[in-house]
Amino acid sequence: MENKELVRHGYNNCAQNYLKHRDLFQNQKYIDDLIDRLEPNSKILDIGCGAGIPIDKYLVEKGFQVTGIDLSSEQIGLAKENVSQAEYHIQDMSEIDFPDNSFDCVISFYAIFHVKREEHQQLFDRLFASVKDGGYLLVTMGAGEWEGVEDFFGSEMFWSHFGVEKNLEIIQNSGFQIIHQEIDQSGNEKHLVSLAQKPQKRKASLPSFDTNQEI
Repeated sequence: MENKELVRHGYNNCAQNYLKHRDLFQNQKYIDDLIDRLEPNSKILDIGCGAGIPIDKYLVEKGFQVTGIDLSSEQIGLAKENVSQAEYHIQDMSEIDFPDNSFDCVISFYAIFHVKREEHQQLFDRLFASVKDGGYLLVTMGAGEWEGVEDFFGSEMFWSHFGVEKNLEIIQNSGFQIIHQEIDQSGNEKHLVSLAQKPQKRKASLPSFDTNQEI
């Protein structure tokens, strides 16, 4: 079975079980910090959204417009039930094709490392394009370099990630500027959590004219 199909099949199989254990990871402080930076009614894209809770539900309750994508049809089915106010699509994050400047923010928790690490730079380049100038990126990535297949709630699951230094390099190479990064150890695991921002474009200055110049 190909890596992508391992991920799809694995999350389809464990959707309900994984949801029960999702709260082992404590993300509240990262989400609240992001919320403080966003304008009301901001548009947020959640890639690898899973079942929509707790993160998407919380964001919707705070008044944001949430769009979620996930490779797993079972996860998307649960998300539509759990967070009916959000918009959800079955979609491979490595193939996202939203128009440029579509979102005020992109988030992704515990999902990017299911994409082959050789594709991470291209993924972040696409995320950069999809975010508006001045918009934000909040993601978790691997804290160490590793690639392989492990048991995940009774199913085989594929993982692929670089270490911290390379991950931050990928984020910055796409054009984002790192605001904050730390190693989170909740859930008895280690993940790199990064908050970054897309720079505002500088307005072109108008040419100056000497009003006293003779014509």
